[in-house]
Amino acid sequence: MSDKHPGPLVVEGKLADAERLKLESNFLRGTIAEDLNDGLTGGFNGDNFLLIRFHGMYQQDDRDIRAERAEQKLEPRHAMMLRCRLPGGVMTPDQWLGIDKFAAEETLYGSIRITNRQTFQFHGILKSKLKSAHQVLHDVGLDSLATANDVNRNVLCTSNPVESELHQQAYEWAKKISEHLLPRTRAYAEIWLDQEKVATTDEEPILGPAYLPRKFKTTVVIPPQNDVDLHANDLNFVAIADNGRLVGFNVLVGGGLSIAHGDKATYPRTASELGYIPVEQTLAVAEAVVTTQRDWGNRTNRKNAKTKYTLERVGVDIFKQEVERRSGVTFGTVRPYEFTGRGDRIGWAKGIDNKWHLTLFIENGRILDYPGRPLKTGIAEIAKIHKGDFRLTANQNLIVAGVLSRDKASIETLARQYGLMDDAISEQRKNSMACVSLPTCPLAMAEAERFLPEFVTKVEAVMQQHGVADEHIVLRVTGCPNGCGRSLLAEIGLVGKAIGRYNLHIGGNREGTRIPRMYRENITEAEILSDIDQLVGRWAKERHDGEGFGDFTIRANIIKPVLDPARDFYD
Repeated sequence: MSDKHPGPLVVEGKLADAERLKLESNFLRGTIAEDLNDGLTGGFNGDNFLLIRFHGMYQQDDRDIRAERAEQKLEPRHAMMLRCRLPGGVMTPDQWLGIDKFAAEETLYGSIRITNRQTFQFHGILKSKLKSAHQVLHDVGLDSLATANDVNRNVLCTSNPVESELHQQAYEWAKKISEHLLPRTRAYAEIWLDQEKVATTDEEPILGPAYLPRKFKTTVVIPPQNDVDLHANDLNFVAIADNGRLVGFNVLVGGGLSIAHGDKATYPRTASELGYIPVEQTLAVAEAVVTTQRDWGNRTNRKNAKTKYTLERVGVDIFKQEVERRSGVTFGTVRPYEFTGRGDRIGWAKGIDNKWHLTLFIENGRILDYPGRPLKTGIAEIAKIHKGDFRLTANQNLIVAGVLSRDKASIETLARQYGLMDDAISEQRKNSMACVSLPTCPLAMAEAERFLPEFVTKVEAVMQQHGVADEHIVLRVTGCPNGCGRSLLAEIGLVGKAIGRYNLHIGGNREGTRIPRMYRENITEAEILSDIDQLVGRWAKERHDGEGFGDFTIRANIIKPVLDPARDFYD
């Protein structure tokens, strides 16, 4: 192993203002409590605008009506998005009913949104309702702590409904990792739950007084399913089983998809393998990776602050040596593993425990009562009779898990009655995904969630025309280059550039292990569909047996593979 590294361990220079904000925040308290009582604005002032993110909220406004309100000399209609902490996406039916009631009665939109980070979000919470939102979560045993900003965020875990014992073991580790890496500050409990300030000095032994240089994402992955898209995450534990029991993990570090348009110093990156560890060393290694990134991550430039840039700067070998030193763990040789796909198995599946699991396709993860499809009411009705649990997936779907054979028919009857099961949904639609984007996301440059359903219908027509209607292409749309919709791990990825215009990326694979390359820049929907028509036509005629669309575009020399994103993503 080399003892040389290509760059400094610590980046010197003027710290980004976010570092000042964190250090001056009194361990994430700021003046949030006082700001809650300011009735002159529906938003938060000064540093609090960013500090609330550590508590799981983003301040947003409805961009569809922003200009109209400005003409009326009114401030934007500020409202908060609140994201729950839900390791592995598992929750009880009673918890679901609690959040369903709050969404219906206390939010502007009345919806619940399942995110591709395996949790749910409320959109449209007015500042006056925020405290009650947190208290509703607390009352059902949940919280939103550390689901945003410069901390370890919601820990994902493969939603494997079939190998129930292995899934339970992996899920327990996802929960343990989440708890171990949480902020220790009492700010959340004091501000939102009205708990008394404890007369002790706050300490953050893992995250530090300035927390992490940038957001940090962790997964637990159960091969052969890569439904959590491990290469979009900073730290990944790939489950290794022996006779159906979890014995250890392969550890991968440094994945991430966010880029900035026009800035070639930013790039996506797939995660690097550090090695194998037995399960009992999991928390020590997780802590060591986080503290190494805490100390070595770039605090001068937030666009280059994520773990992927730290690994590129110091070298994977040096980073690995430091993790071994801090954890007292020596990595073993990576154990064999393989991914075969990322999609959820929509419909019924029977587990090895003889319980049934129903995966419901939720387009864009948006749960609302639509005309003729009262999805939100339907899930609530299922929750009232379901004796197992719910699992939210990283593909924005919902699994009704642990259904006894005698309850299967009644669950299916409700699902069909409320439009939650539809046998006509195409494989293409099941394998398409978008971020929220407009009108609420302040970073959005183009439509995504509202764009996707009709766009998929047009792609379905192309697939039908070329005789591949039963096939699918992993299709992702993001409204900006920040990567929330994971377009840069798709076979066809659209990245928003401006209203009605996208960069078109192709050449990823179905397994989610290769970054797609930009094929055309800043083009319209009509141009994108024309390109897809041409490319799908060739794929249908020239592909090898079982060859996915992304692999075909590489083999046919339509696009060059991205082999080393830090150096060849923009070639």
